Amino acid sequence: MSEKSFEDYRLSDEIKRALSVLRYETPTEVQSKVLPAALKNKDLVVKSQTGSGKTAAFGIPLCDRIDWEEKLPQALILTPTRELAVQVREDLTNIGRFKRIKAMAVYGKEPFAKQKEELKQKTHAVVGTPGRVMDHIERGTLALDKIKYLIIDEADEMLNMGFIDTVESIIKELPAGRVTMVFSATLPEDVENLCHDYMQNPIHIQIEATGITTDTIEHRVIEVKEEEKLSLLKDVTVIENPDSCIIFCRTKEHVDTVFSDLEESYYSCERLHGGLEQEDRFAVMEGFKRGNFRYLVATDVAARGIDVENVTLVINYDVPMEKESYVHRTGRTGRAGNKGKAIMFATPYEGKFVRAIERYIGFEIPAMDAPKPHEVAAGKPAFEEKISGRRVVKNNKTARINQDIMKLHFSGGKKKKLRAVDFVGTIANIPGVTADDIGIITIQDTLSYVDILNGKGSLVLQAMEHTPIKGKKLKVSKAIK
Repeated sequence: MSEKSFEDYRLSDEIKRALSVLRYETPTEVQSKVLPAALKNKDLVVKSQTGSGKTAAFGIPLCDRIDWEEKLPQALILTPTRELAVQVREDLTNIGRFKRIKAMAVYGKEPFAKQKEELKQKTHAVVGTPGRVMDHIERGTLALDKIKYLIIDEADEMLNMGFIDTVESIIKELPAGRVTMVFSATLPEDVENLCHDYMQNPIHIQIEATGITTDTIEHRVIEVKEEEKLSLLKDVTVIENPDSCIIFCRTKEHVDTVFSDLEESYYSCERLHGGLEQEDRFAVMEGFKRGNFRYLVATDVAARGIDVENVTLVINYDVPMEKESYVHRTGRTGRAGNKGKAIMFATPYEGKFVRAIERYIGFEIPAMDAPKPHEVAAGKPAFEEKISGRRVVKNNKTARINQDIMKLHFSGGKKKKLRAVDFVGTIANIPGVTADDIGIITIQDTLSYVDILNGKGSLVLQAMEHTPIKGKKLKVSKAIK
């Protein structure tokens, strides 16, 4: 029997409060099956499709079980891509917000030294890509002594990307008594073997109730000549007039072509592919989540790690060559119980790929006709009206949980022998403020950041301008980030 509410689980008040703010009310199927076992520290192998809510399925028990006092990392989460690492880090921070859980992400293409410095701070959970995690382990910058939980997320993708050996090397370095949970959309033999070799009588959980692709998505295919795709794309976007849309292309060259064409036609759009600098990729992802633009043109690199709740339309501008990619791409819409639509453009020569996808997902994708000129003309006024406006994000979880939080910057840190307890003691003494109003504290060599919760930021900022900490007068200001 699935639980009806998160209140039915024995979770700490801080976690329940965060779930309430995040509007996690009723557990999804994967959450209701994983939570009871995970809260009992059982090893788990979970087969569940993308978009089913599995990050929260492991994130909630992790944040609940983590000991806040412990300085060294207690949970290690491995993800195949940097985008997913950042997404999972954000989800853990949100769920653990009121418990002051500090999660950090480590991945390549970002300065090692910066991550090394951050790992010296109190860190409860580390999320990372296998290569960079192994790098930190080999250089002695990631302490493993206190790791109690290992999560392997998107294990099948780890295999596809050639990470499975590195994952195995990491597992061999971890404490023996840890809890291991493996999440995967499919379970290839190598992943099964990994589970068999390194887990203690794991409980197998399989979520198949909605088939391989969720029933909240309406699927369609349009046959089109290659040279007519761009004009078809514009006609379809006018007719569908989506609140937000991801257009998937096979190559970065196609992404660049489509993006340039849409931009010239004044579409509110951005692009995402592996050829961009990592920093730019994150900026684009963040902008899309915030609703700064309506259309995202992307390669498959972006299909995982995009957790935007209001994507109403996915257009497969190119038919994906791998049938699994179709599920990951279309899984970006119809999330969290919302309705979504997925339209695929297929050239006359791509029938065999379409049929392979249909066999894989277990149903025939209904064909639809290209929009007629009079239909496009009729839809144009509504389209023009929406295209010029900024997209409204109705349900940005991170913005919601952060809305009453102010991050304060203090001009002193480790070199002044300051500790978290010094900040808590001083700030909690301000009239109208308690320790519950203090969030994550990050202490660096010469500066510190303190999150003030519950809308008390301005009050604390004002009081701390005249209050010393441990006898030291520090400059305090609202942090820029």
